[in-house]
Amino acid sequence: MPIYEYRCNQCGHDFEELTFSTSGSAPDCPECCHKDVVKLMSAGAIRPNGVPSGSGGFTPPACKTAHGGG
Repeated sequence: MPIYEYRCNQCGHDFEELTFSTSGSAPDCPECCHKDVVKLMSAGAIRPNGVPSGSGGFTPPACKTAHGGG
């Protein structure tokens, strides 16, 4: 169940929403209840190249060399 970020075009409020289905429409704004809401690009959804899924994040090359793993 992904968490999406949204912005209300009416009042400018940014909010997150846990979404159970990707086929549904955007939620109403929790501040002003307006329906003019857009989905934002989340930085958390982007991984650096070469980092396998589930690795827990990016390990800088200096850290790998210092521990003999590189």
